[in-house]
Amino acid sequence: MSEPSTSTASPRAGGGLPSPSRRYLRTVTVLSTFGGLLFGYDTGVISGALPFMRFADAALTPLQEGIVVSSLLVGAALGSFAGGRIADRRGRRTLLLWLAAVFFVAAVGCAVAPSIAVLVTTRFVLGIAVGGASVTVPLYLAEMSPAARRGRLVTQNELMIVSGQLAAFTVNALIASVFPDNDGVWRWMLAVASIPAVVLYFGMLVLPESPRWLILHGRFSEGLAALRRVREADEASSEFDEIQAHAAPQTPGTAPRRSAFSELAVPWVRRIFLIGIGVAMVQQLTGVNSIMYYGVQILQLAGFDQQAALVGQIANGVISVLATFVGIWLLGKVGRRPMLLTGLVGTTVSLLLVGVFSSALDGSPALPFVVLGLTITFLAFQQGAVSPVTWLLLAEIFPARIRGFAFGLAALVLWLTNFLVGFLFPQLVDALGISTTFFLFFAVGIGGVVFVKLCLPETRGRSLEALERDFQLRR
Repeated sequence: MSEPSTSTASPRAGGGLPSPSRRYLRTVTVLSTFGGLLFGYDTGVISGALPFMRFADAALTPLQEGIVVSSLLVGAALGSFAGGRIADRRGRRTLLLWLAAVFFVAAVGCAVAPSIAVLVTTRFVLGIAVGGASVTVPLYLAEMSPAARRGRLVTQNELMIVSGQLAAFTVNALIASVFPDNDGVWRWMLAVASIPAVVLYFGMLVLPESPRWLILHGRFSEGLAALRRVREADEASSEFDEIQAHAAPQTPGTAPRRSAFSELAVPWVRRIFLIGIGVAMVQQLTGVNSIMYYGVQILQLAGFDQQAALVGQIANGVISVLATFVGIWLLGKVGRRPMLLTGLVGTTVSLLLVGVFSSALDGSPALPFVVLGLTITFLAFQQGAVSPVTWLLLAEIFPARIRGFAFGLAALVLWLTNFLVGFLFPQLVDALGISTTFFLFFAVGIGGVVFVKLCLPETRGRSLEALERDFQLRR
């Protein structure tokens, strides 16, 4: 697909915000992205908690490890799909308040689980909150942001995700070093996630609803008031007029209640939806979460002892955060498409090298350090380019009337793919070894590069309404 033409969005978008509006938009970004922090912590903490888990004094088998890890991912798949629909019907802010409560209750439930069955159940519930937040936070930020700053602001959520993962890795290592012989050490690792859930809940109480959602539902005065809090007056009025004119063909308040599935029968909508599905699958099939979930085990298999592997996983978290800072800066300079292509090439080559050196240096004392270096390189490309661009694209490419639904359905596919990776990885390693497993990821990565090269449109610098008009004209 060729890249969309330049929109007619105001060149001042996002560039003339007075200081109070900038500060308020920063507050909106920080508080709402605690949902991303929880996403990151709850997906990252399992890497360090898993080796310590014991029930009836027995360690988990590879199958049980896969079930414990993937139970959250099944919940996230359900939560992302249901969350998208609820966000369209009840609002982005309202859903984030509900999700904060679920995060808190489920985190405490995981920490006190008396059996594997209860742990799997509570992690499934926790996954519902993770999946809902993975859709709702980027949606909320995309609809609150000026066009010129949308890329940087939406990807602040990715920064919070990787910060949450780094926090999880650090907390894991600290708790394990302080209480090395405590049978319940993993429970404290899981319990810490309840703290940011409280911050998210009380933070969302003071933030407004998405102005685009309000206007689409006929609540024009509230929508304009929300815009005026994050734009200067004339810019807010101009953007309000554009959103209102775009929503005019739809009956106020009824758009989210139309048959969302019937919208996918429209050729241009279906084409964009399939691109979104493809981007979602590519992001997961890089194998990133094999490193996030099983990073400690990977480093142990390479030759590190348990405590060294926990500390090594912190290095993975640090590089993820630093790379995301670079990615946010780059999104203000270059397009989504070249960033995603560069990131995929980097991750694919890294996967190939992990496979090669795991085989060539088997038994060598250098192997654990080489594997750690390659996982750091992989994460630099993944978290600096692939992940932030993926979540940003999914938040901006879909039509307004089904944005939550379509994003939720794409995220459903993303999380189901994530589930397959999380569930199968320990069994693939057990059956095939590290080298062959990473060669499989390398082969899939080649397919992802080809897909992005041939199919992905460019979206940088356009308002959401201009993007939708442009996609519609190119049917």
